[in-house]
Amino acid sequence: MLPIALALAIITMAPVDGKDSAVPLPAVIAHRGASAYLPEHTLPAKALAFGMGADYLEQDVVLTKDSVPIVLHDIQLDEVTDVAARFPDRARDDGRFYALDFSLDEIRALQVHERSDPATGMARSPSRFPVGKSRFAIPTLAEEIEFIQGLMHSTGRQVGIYPEIKSPRWHRDQGCDISPIVLKVLAEYGYTESGDRIFVQCFDQVETRRLREELGTRLPLIQLIAAPPKSGDDPHATLVTEAGVTRIAEYAQGIGPAYNRIVVSVDVNGEPVFSQLVEWAHRHDLAVHPYTFRADVLPAYSADFDGLMDLFLNCARVDGLFTDFPDRTREFVDRHVRR
Repeated sequence: MLPIALALAIITMAPVDGKDSAVPLPAVIAHRGASAYLPEHTLPAKALAFGMGADYLEQDVVLTKDSVPIVLHDIQLDEVTDVAARFPDRARDDGRFYALDFSLDEIRALQVHERSDPATGMARSPSRFPVGKSRFAIPTLAEEIEFIQGLMHSTGRQVGIYPEIKSPRWHRDQGCDISPIVLKVLAEYGYTESGDRIFVQCFDQVETRRLREELGTRLPLIQLIAAPPKSGDDPHATLVTEAGVTRIAEYAQGIGPAYNRIVVSVDVNGEPVFSQLVEWAHRHDLAVHPYTFRADVLPAYSADFDGLMDLFLNCARVDGLFTDFPDRTREFVDRHVRR
């Protein structure tokens, strides 16, 4: 029997030079859809990523006041919607507008826009889709899955989904247990087994283990690993040790580290220095899917986007990556990845 991580990787095999490849190519994971081109997590952004050839489409999931899972990166609404204009008196004491304080009907009334600074209204990435142009909405998790499955039906092309359970501890502190709600929706749309075309991800290592051991899911799990903080304690420091990776392998099928957990520094010549994280993960048959690769935000050690992908796909040999630019990543994987 093939290990789960390898079996899932084989799903993404693509022809190379017109011949079938015997070795799986890395997975192109559309980070919040084709988010370099359209407002993140909108259905048009997912449709564009699908058309660009992504292997997986990501869904960040939070809850509404009426416990409906919606696809939204933050637990707050104000950076990507017009909530402050439509419901100005609904902010909490910190001045933020939380999805959990709004019913689904109220959230359906909001318009989504490119991510912007709530204080100024200025786009976080000015070169991306113009703020306030056209009309976009927040989908429910069920609506998005139906949309993706509809695309698969009409085109005959198969893709995977990649939901993230956001802030489970915060949701529980607010009286809502998000994980079983999300698993229920996934099951309703046929995602229940280890071989299904899905990864479920979470930053909270206690919750990720709980998905497997307490909630009993058989779905492939990814333990997300946050970037190291600029100062103070590192809550994920133990996860990027050999012992930490060994523990992750007890309940998950892969890791999703920030890419500066893999390239951890540069040497005196400006060359990247790699950690042993990928080596340790592969030793335990864990897939490695780092995040987030953006052509418009490059690290100092990379002169261009292709060079950055070459570094991670051909040198570090990761098994897939999260990208805001699924078209450019798809082209690079198909043309330049050496396996």
